[in-house]
Amino acid sequence: MAAKKLKLFVDAHSFDKEFQGAQTFIRELYNHLLAERPDIDIYIGARDTENIRKQFPLLPPQNILPYKNRGVNILRFIFDIPAYIKKYRFDFAHFQYISPKKIAGCQYIVTMHDMLFNDFRKDFPILFSITRNYLFGRSIKNADIKTTVSDYSKTRICDYYQIPADEVHIIRNGVSNSLLQYQASKQEAEDWVAKKFGIRDFILYTSRIEPRKNHLLLLQKYLELKLYEKGISLVFIGKASIKTTGLTKLIKSLTREQRQFFRWIPQAEQADLAAFYRACRLFVYPSKAEGFGIPPLEAAICGAPVLCSSETAMKNFGFFEPYTFNPANQVDFEQKLALAIQQPPGYAFTGLVAKHVEQQYHWQKSGIIFYNLLQANFHCHETKNSDLRHAGHPELLWRV
Repeated sequence: MAAKKLKLFVDAHSFDKEFQGAQTFIRELYNHLLAERPDIDIYIGARDTENIRKQFPLLPPQNILPYKNRGVNILRFIFDIPAYIKKYRFDFAHFQYISPKKIAGCQYIVTMHDMLFNDFRKDFPILFSITRNYLFGRSIKNADIKTTVSDYSKTRICDYYQIPADEVHIIRNGVSNSLLQYQASKQEAEDWVAKKFGIRDFILYTSRIEPRKNHLLLLQKYLELKLYEKGISLVFIGKASIKTTGLTKLIKSLTREQRQFFRWIPQAEQADLAAFYRACRLFVYPSKAEGFGIPPLEAAICGAPVLCSSETAMKNFGFFEPYTFNPANQVDFEQKLALAIQQPPGYAFTGLVAKHVEQQYHWQKSGIIFYNLLQANFHCHETKNSDLRHAGHPELLWRV
């Protein structure tokens, strides 16, 4: 008799919104599982089913479960998701940050990527922090399987919510080498960016825009160093996520000359993003706080020289040293930015960093850890169900 397939539901509502790190986590993890683990029957729920079909090409079309467009996203927890769990009798349901009320027979997996909304409250709207602190806390504490993406986030989650460390599992973000399939050389990438966007010789920062991401610091120092007078451009790629008043004011105050060398591109296709990474003079990541921090690793595998913050989860990125800084020390940042512009790390250094990132941060390793976690909990749950049947309690189970 063939072994029973594990049935897993993934809430992918993040793909209905602007880009965020949770999308990368879900896309890369589950594309790996779809390719490597045929013993898992994966279903994915979202409103934008066309986007899901594009992001997960190996997912059978019938396994894409549409949410109704009710205007308020959280209503999926009341209507769509409970109905799907009951209909398909999933063994597991995987959520990012927030999970709905528990349904018997289905184990909930909650991945909490960070605690930044609590640790850096000044950088988030008050209501945002209060509501998420309650909802995220309730969800992670009640989850059957608790996961996060970094040592830093695990420590903060366990400390704040008083969760034993052995209950929180790290499924580390990887870096996909799919970006390398595009331009074959730095020169090709430079020509691509110049032809499509009219930009050459530039500093790059890719991230959605919100206060903790610290775009304001980078733009301020770029202007103070008068890098535009040297013909060096500054490029931001990412949509605005949380209001950043200081940054908005500074952008509006730019002179005509300064505006010629500043570009803000809300969103870029993968081929364009790869070209920007490979072509940039310097990639700068001045973020004050991250639950993980994928962009500097993506830039590194594309061969970009990287100047990276060393705070929160990025403390683990010591391989970028001496091109690291504490963003709270503006003098140090300005000096290191100026030095990195004048004397960027050479190909030998960036090559070693790229090799290290590729070896240490890959989705295959994370996929194996996650798969083993599923299997251990699945077999434990099945054994418990069997014991309940033998004890004469079939009413406690779905499968009788």
